[in-house]
Amino acid sequence: MTISPRLMRTGLLVGEHGIQALQQATVMIVGVGAVGGYALEAIARAGIGNIIVVDFDKFDETNINRQILALSSTIGRKKVDVARERIKEINPDCVVETKDLLVSSETLPTLLDAKVDMVIDAIDSLNAKCCLIEELVRRDIPFISSMGAALKTDTNRIKIGTLDKTVNCSLSRLVRQRLRRREVDISRVKCVYSDEPAQQQAILTSKTEGERNTLGSLPTITAIFGLTIANEVIKTLVNKGK
Repeated sequence: MTISPRLMRTGLLVGEHGIQALQQATVMIVGVGAVGGYALEAIARAGIGNIIVVDFDKFDETNINRQILALSSTIGRKKVDVARERIKEINPDCVVETKDLLVSSETLPTLLDAKVDMVIDAIDSLNAKCCLIEELVRRDIPFISSMGAALKTDTNRIKIGTLDKTVNCSLSRLVRQRLRRREVDISRVKCVYSDEPAQQQAILTSKTEGERNTLGSLPTITAIFGLTIANEVIKTLVNKGK
């Protein structure tokens, strides 16, 4: 097997079998914002051969402080279109499929009919996140989820664990509550989270009914969440290929 110069350094670490496993793998990433964008960057650079990108949103100026795909030039553009271009610039051989849709109980059955080796859940909407996790557990599809990266500042408090073991994370708590009501085994939900108490003063409360509060966030924390998720995906796929 001839390893591309683009992947030579990765190959030195994981070997030919590892590169082959990554190139043959299909990873679906749902949400390519603050956390998902960095996860996407890393799996593309690692040489994942097939990537399915799912997102319904467009970039706006408020995304620039923490989203790697958000630039002055990408404001107003669809996230899936920007993601496709970024992946192809990194690895032209990668097969990229984009799904410009909102995850819901209606769209999930068709979405998850695709054959994938792993799914990255980087959704920040509670309803969509719970629907996705429930269906992934039900179908026994390997995945890793991002919990709340906003309102955190300490990089040393970021951890990988299962949803039943998370602490000091309001998103985790809400997801746990909903999944338990749906009788989902939360010990099967692997996630990245921070056990740092949230910086509650960094919340901008919306004055308009129906709008979500704006949560303060740092590019460093969201990036580490995304890169930690990507690292777990890479290790899992390489070990699976042994």
